[in-house]
Amino acid sequence: GVGLLFGVIRERRHDPGTAKAGTRTHALVGILGYVAASLGNTAFIAALLIVGALATAGYLKTANKDPGLTGEVALVVNLSLAALALHHAPLAGSLGVLCAILLEAKQSLHRVSRDLISEQELQDALMLAAAALVVMPLLPSEPVDPWGVLRLTTVWRIVVLVMAVGMFGHIALRAAGPRWGLMIAGFFSGFASSTAAVASFGRHARHDATLSVPAAGAALLANLASLFLLAAVIGAVSQPLLRAMTVPLLAASVALAVAALLCLRPGRGKLMPDRPEAHAFRLSHALIIAVVIAAVSLISAWLGEVAGGGGVLAAAALVALVEVQAAGASVAQLARAGGLNA
Repeated sequence: GVGLLFGVIRERRHDPGTAKAGTRTHALVGILGYVAASLGNTAFIAALLIVGALATAGYLKTANKDPGLTGEVALVVNLSLAALALHHAPLAGSLGVLCAILLEAKQSLHRVSRDLISEQELQDALMLAAAALVVMPLLPSEPVDPWGVLRLTTVWRIVVLVMAVGMFGHIALRAAGPRWGLMIAGFFSGFASSTAAVASFGRHARHDATLSVPAAGAALLANLASLFLLAAVIGAVSQPLLRAMTVPLLAASVALAVAALLCLRPGRGKLMPDRPEAHAFRLSHALIIAVVIAAVSLISAWLGEVAGGGGVLAAAALVALVEVQAAGASVAQLARAGGLNA
């Protein structure tokens, strides 16, 4: 079945003169892989070498017309999935469908990688991947302070979360465009930076007083997105604290959403925020958040020891005027460590 699926897609995607392997070839390769795997490792290795040699020969013959390697790789993948089907048919079928989707989505994937994603966004994505997959595993998971509230892994997880949401908001804002209007643009700009979004909409309202109400609605949606990010940050640190905050978070979300929708009724224009920055997120901003989280956690733990919960909340409220996610993460860390009750 996977072989037939591969073959149909390959035949539809290429002219008869350039397709090295079509429906029948892929179906036969699938049968070959299953039978060879049934006969043992030696037979499967021999079949793999034969199919690889045939794929190489086909590539050398048509390299001038079709320099891509997708068809040749698809043959080897087909053979391997057929062998996997002998031991784990559901997994082989799932991977086969996934590979078929990749083969079918050639034009769409090319458009995303070449047109939609800029060079700067690609660099930002690599930086995000390095932060999540290289830096985070190297950090200690145990507390590094006398009060037991500062875990570097937790702090960095928040930084990665903020970077990831900034990346998502940036791409969504740019992809939405004017077709979706002010509502979508305002909401997604809030994930990148609600403060910057409010300033942008405020500049529009200052230049044209008739846009004040829709600009206010867009600013409220930006703050709604920031509230969602705050909930995600708190949940990443302390699930019990997030559950304890369910009611106030829902109340605030509903209030912001209703007020924003009243301001963004149809017919109020298609005001858009300033053009998104080239960067999906600012590394300096993420690092500042990490420093603030660490500092607030330590100061709050010390205040909790000296002045109790009131001192902790006062310090967190002051910090939240500058960086609300950092303040929320610090309080959540204290709640997780037992230094502050829900």
